[in-house]
Amino acid sequence: MFVLGLAVAWSGPDPKQLWRLLGEDGIVEWMQFLCFTVIAGLLAFVTIERARQPKGEPNRGRLEILALAGLSLLVALAAVEEISWFQRVLQVQSPDFFLQNNRQAETNLHNLAVGSGSLHKNVILKLIVITGLIHNLVLPLLARSRPGVKTLVERFGLYLPPLSASIPYLVLVILSHLLIDHPRKGELGEMFGAVHYLATVFGAYFVGVAYQRTPLFAGAVEGRRVSTLFAMLLLFLLLVSWVLSAGVGATGA
Repeated sequence: MFVLGLAVAWSGPDPKQLWRLLGEDGIVEWMQFLCFTVIAGLLAFVTIERARQPKGEPNRGRLEILALAGLSLLVALAAVEEISWFQRVLQVQSPDFFLQNNRQAETNLHNLAVGSGSLHKNVILKLIVITGLIHNLVLPLLARSRPGVKTLVERFGLYLPPLSASIPYLVLVILSHLLIDHPRKGELGEMFGAVHYLATVFGAYFVGVAYQRTPLFAGAVEGRRVSTLFAMLLLFLLLVSWVLSAGVGATGA
């Protein structure tokens, strides 16, 4: 909500402020990278903890461990893709292949040319929208009348976000498209998704929010304490993203 309010406040006659928020190496892009990095770390930690459990424990299914490990690697890939594998930070020139085939001449896969657009816009974004709606709205609603849906999802090592988190997330995405007039306003929705999944991954696997299996912190007191630390971490990530955007220099590219 703070970032959306900032975007609305900066949507004035001076475009520099909004570019600072939404442009390449801007606050929103760095926040995405930081959230994806932390998510990958959390999932890797959960994977290791479950793999260390004795055989026969309910949370130690081989399929669950493989799914969590795969998700951790996928999110880590999304993190480094978001900032083009540190290309602009390290000031590395793109290889010829990416200069010729990447829509932004960057060293990343998601901006590779596909048809009239990029892989991100023509393929990945559509998959994200469909998957996001199913995971955040369709399945949680279905699970309210059919609890077996949640059980099946968790058996595969996954989780369903609570509607109390999913609905505000979807509302923020819709508001960002209605209130912001900017060619990169879609970055706001991606950042909202990164923060949403960071919060719900932590909530499910670590303190058991809307989760049927045993979380890592099962006690109420421990859960409350670690949740407070997590809220402080979110504020710290936003501060770090702001500092990084100033250090690297957000652009309008």
